[in-house]
Amino acid sequence: MGFPKNFLWGAATAAYQVEGAALEDGRGTSIWDTFSHTAGRTANGESGDTACDHYHRMKEDVALMKELGLKAYRFSISWTRLFPSGDTTKNAKGFAFYDSLVNELTACHITPIITLYHWDLPQALQDKGGFLWNGISDAFAYYAGRVIEHFSDRVTMFCPINEPQCIAMLGHETGVHAPGLRLNEKELCEVMRNILLCHAKAVIEMRKYAKQPILIGTATTGTLCHPVDDTPDARHMANKLSFPTVGEGIGFSHNWFLDPAILGKNGIRMLHLSEKELSVIQQPVDFMGINIYNGQQCDEQGYVKRYQGFPRTALGWPVSPKIMHYGLQSLYERYQLPIYISENGVACNDRIYADGKVHDADRIDFLYQYLSEMERAIDEGCDIRGYLHWSLMDNYEWHTGYDPRFGIIFVDYRTQKRIFKDSAFWYQNLIANNKLP
Repeated sequence: MGFPKNFLWGAATAAYQVEGAALEDGRGTSIWDTFSHTAGRTANGESGDTACDHYHRMKEDVALMKELGLKAYRFSISWTRLFPSGDTTKNAKGFAFYDSLVNELTACHITPIITLYHWDLPQALQDKGGFLWNGISDAFAYYAGRVIEHFSDRVTMFCPINEPQCIAMLGHETGVHAPGLRLNEKELCEVMRNILLCHAKAVIEMRKYAKQPILIGTATTGTLCHPVDDTPDARHMANKLSFPTVGEGIGFSHNWFLDPAILGKNGIRMLHLSEKELSVIQQPVDFMGINIYNGQQCDEQGYVKRYQGFPRTALGWPVSPKIMHYGLQSLYERYQLPIYISENGVACNDRIYADGKVHDADRIDFLYQYLSEMERAIDEGCDIRGYLHWSLMDNYEWHTGYDPRFGIIFVDYRTQKRIFKDSAFWYQNLIANNKLP
């Protein structure tokens, strides 16, 4: 029992959710700037204009990471901070900010893990059609090549695209995320095809311009299923339901993205990919980054409805720790690649108590249960090499605004004061001892 000796414990954030400084130092407009400033799109009309002001408080935040004992920090780069219009025109001040962040992390012996795209597409490219534009994959590949060319002397772990499922479904099917579109099935398939091509062409360019050996992985999310009772038939059904090929909400499967990208085969029936396209899309990657929060449950017959009063998070998401055991096993068995948990965490109704501290027993219990199940998966042979908690700090939670709090560090948005929650001290202890407290 236990975690591997060199297990990579860390935390994660995304640029638009934490950086702020939306109009500073040459940063261009992204689709989330446009979306969040459109009436009725976000809770209370809130935006990431200031967020956690990480752009100005970066060194303070890295110092907190060091105090926590983090071994890794996954962050995304704002495309429009480097290339304001998504073309070839560089913004030197944007590169300088991320240079400072990377250098600060490495000085603190924290491994930087860069996500190239976490949903903040340049508005100038959206004006051309965004992920419906045939030129999007070439534009993204150029951007990816420049990021690797600049940073790969110091950074060796990268994820090209965060949660392609959310980009497609939330941004282009339900419209609750930027750019806020509601497309038909044919158009949605075109978006998915272009996302796959963006990933593939980016991987090609990243390998081409890397200054040293680098590790490239995915960061996908999607529906996974676990058995209510651990029987062979129920486990078989859970595995089957985790990788659907047809049905409602098919865009939230891992397999529509991972099957073409890793296995070179069509992952869902509605996404008709030619052999020529699949030959381009299938590019070797080194690991799977998996963003995992909850799962469905089943028996040998199929889905099992959750009982009344089933435990849920502040966002209403079901608390289902078994998915960290069975879901990860299903993914590992199907794709046979090492796994890093690129996101996992819980939104709670955190607040500062009368003693000036933030007591988040719900989060500690959540982490203990989920990580215990992850430990079971490792003990049974699942090659899991790291865990990145979502999130390092409370931040702008997209269309739901600032009320949901995912961080182990509390952010008082009135003052930008940071406060370690009880869970931060719990996680600090876990990292220091490499075992569950």
